[in-house]
Amino acid sequence: MRKALNINGDQWFAAGLSLVIHPFNPFVPTVHCNYRMFELYNEQGDTIDRWFGGGTDLTPYYLFEEDAVHFHSTYKNVCDGFDSSFYPRFKKVCDDYFVNTHRDNERRGIGGIFYDHQKADDHKDVDFWINFGKACGDAFIPAYLPIVSKRKNIVFEAPHKYWQEIRRGRYVEFNLVHDRGTIFGLKTNGRTESILMSLPATVRFDYNYQPVPGSEEDKLLQTCKHPREWVVPTEITEEDWASRVNKC
Repeated sequence: MRKALNINGDQWFAAGLSLVIHPFNPFVPTVHCNYRMFELYNEQGDTIDRWFGGGTDLTPYYLFEEDAVHFHSTYKNVCDGFDSSFYPRFKKVCDDYFVNTHRDNERRGIGGIFYDHQKADDHKDVDFWINFGKACGDAFIPAYLPIVSKRKNIVFEAPHKYWQEIRRGRYVEFNLVHDRGTIFGLKTNGRTESILMSLPATVRFDYNYQPVPGSEEDKLLQTCKHPREWVVPTEITEEDWASRVNKC
């Protein structure tokens, strides 16, 4: 553990909540939500270090830009209630973390927020970080379920499922090759079935698969390669912003 995580201590404790949903309909995005706390103790059992981490990110298979705006705006509002610097910082961390670097820096999805190794100090104590994690967790339902409601009844065909499974192959690649949570769980002899529950039921790996240029599939892929800013400007409403995005 000391070598794997580059930490010192005699005992440790970790607690967290992890949630992953892989919907059947390819027009409904996959979503991941995780919030956690880690503590280190010395030989006497005293706490010598503690940090918090977590985040929520969205992985669509077909890009509906108004959904991206809604998702990111929801988490920006939560972040702004605690610290106005959080959203831009944690969005960038998310964009930079969920990346298949072995595929020319292709992102897993359209991001969200992600933070790690946040420690209490004189300005932000333990209760601050616990309450922030709670607020982010509570935001999951208003951020995600409206998107599900909009997309769950869209009729899809075999090519849509094919593309969904191609993208889910990329999801598997990231989780098994790069994800620190997966690596941590396996190295600490965690419950394998729980650790790997984030993997989708069916995936597809086609040699050098490339979507048709200009297609909806290619639109999603290009967005994953080039992260965008989705936040709603404060001077206009979310509905106005979604309308402008659609016109573009």
